[in-house]
Amino acid sequence: MEVLQEKGSVVALGNFDGLHIGHMAVINAASDMAKRLGSKLVIATFTEHPMKYLTGESPKELLMGKVKEDAFSSTGAEICNLDFLSLKDMEPEKFFEEVLLSMLNAKGVCCGFNYSFGAKGKGTPALLQSLCEKKGIEFFMAPATILDSEPVSSTRIRKAIFEGDIELANRMLGRPYSYDRLVVDGDKRGRSMGIPTINQLLPENMAIPKFGVYESTTTVDGIEYASLTNIGVRPTIGTGYVSSETFIIDFSGDLYGKHITVSLLGFMRPEKKFDSIEELYAQINADVAAVKSRKK
Repeated sequence: MEVLQEKGSVVALGNFDGLHIGHMAVINAASDMAKRLGSKLVIATFTEHPMKYLTGESPKELLMGKVKEDAFSSTGAEICNLDFLSLKDMEPEKFFEEVLLSMLNAKGVCCGFNYSFGAKGKGTPALLQSLCEKKGIEFFMAPATILDSEPVSSTRIRKAIFEGDIELANRMLGRPYSYDRLVVDGDKRGRSMGIPTINQLLPENMAIPKFGVYESTTTVDGIEYASLTNIGVRPTIGTGYVSSETFIIDFSGDLYGKHITVSLLGFMRPEKKFDSIEELYAQINADVAAVKSRKK
């Protein structure tokens, strides 16, 4: 934090739980302001979603693990993770004084149009602007980012993911919806049928897409491969647990025990229970052929 005391910071304030294009409008404005003022860019967010403490349940996560680390790292900002519990009863003016002034030495502040802070969310962008003006701190409020006539939000992105509209979710995210999960041992049925797959368990706190088959890409050792991913419980085989099963096109190798990133590009068909394993793999071969034809 020494550099913050020396040069000050420009602070992007928000929950940033999806780091979607609306969030990036705030962060990009803060980045431009930081360059102009010669200050450090800081993203001030929370270690856990505030809704966990306000309602007892956190929204399903859009960013997890390495994908989250990489997304925040790409902003070039220093991340300041705030503890919501210690701040939730703090008056807005005290938050401004203790966090933005004392802790972060803010020379500029950026937030979204619907940002709130302090006890019971009483702090508004208008109040924040007023507090900044009194201290000679530059302020910017990003308006809503509109896509297809509606504001972009993490809630809207989750809805699109749950409904299998991954293309819309990706447009709002500004990147493919991705997850980085450990590859676990499967039953190796695919290998015996000439379609080896990687299996990854999906946690309950993740925003799990509508069950079905997706066109995807899979990144292995920095190389991106076209792939085909099934999200669901594999009803033909009957696993009973939610997983991601991916066939990586034109790749061979053992990935068990490695963390691999899968990115979903488009919904192809719902998950279906087939009458036989042979019928299932005939459909998978047809799906793979469809993906390959689109890559030509």
